[in-house]
Amino acid sequence: MIQLNYRDSKPIYEQIKDGLKRLVITGAIATDEKLPSVRELASQLAINPNTIAKAFRELEQEGYIYTITGRGSFAADRKDISAGRNDELLKKFDEIVKELLFLSEDKEQLKERIEVLAKGGGKDDSDR
Repeated sequence: MIQLNYRDSKPIYEQIKDGLKRLVITGAIATDEKLPSVRELASQLAINPNTIAKAFRELEQEGYIYTITGRGSFAADRKDISAGRNDELLKKFDEIVKELLFLSEDKEQLKERIEVLAKGGGKDDSDR
């Protein structure tokens, strides 16, 4: 489900958040599917439940999951993910593209990469 890299400089809660977000985005966790509880996931990953709770809180703030008190956390529907998240991601996209162009990345290769991603390809950096 989620792979943790303890040597990575990225905090564990962010790795968990990114892993769950990826599972929701790819459909590996279906809309309205129940996520493991904080305790279950903490036990599976052998980490502090507070770390999992922090990742869940941030995912909920970003709209990727929702929580029903007493029932658990569930994957949100794509349309429920806040429009503000689109704006935030587009700003990051613009910054990254500007830097790539500054580093002399070919515009056509960037366009092709976007097309590949739009068609469901390019699952990881090894496609480059």
